[in-house]
Amino acid sequence: RPPLTGPEIWPGEAFPLGATFDGAGANFSLFSEVADRVWLCLFDDDGTETRLELPEITAFVHHGYVPGIQPGQRYGFRVE
Repeated sequence: RPPLTGPEIWPGEAFPLGATFDGAGANFSLFSEVADRVWLCLFDDDGTETRLELPEITAFVHHGYVPGIQPGQRYGFRVE
């Protein structure tokens, strides 16, 4: 199944790891020495999934920033 696309994603920062809200959006980062690609999966209230490939890798940390994301957003990662 091809990745689903949705909101814009920017390069973001490698650290801190996890999800970090800054008042205008959120940075997402995940460490993996073996992952070729990492997708951020965003879930709506009805369970609809939107996938965004994390666009940057710094020192084995895959990362990206999504403007407009708010606290309480359900998310997960898919790793290839």
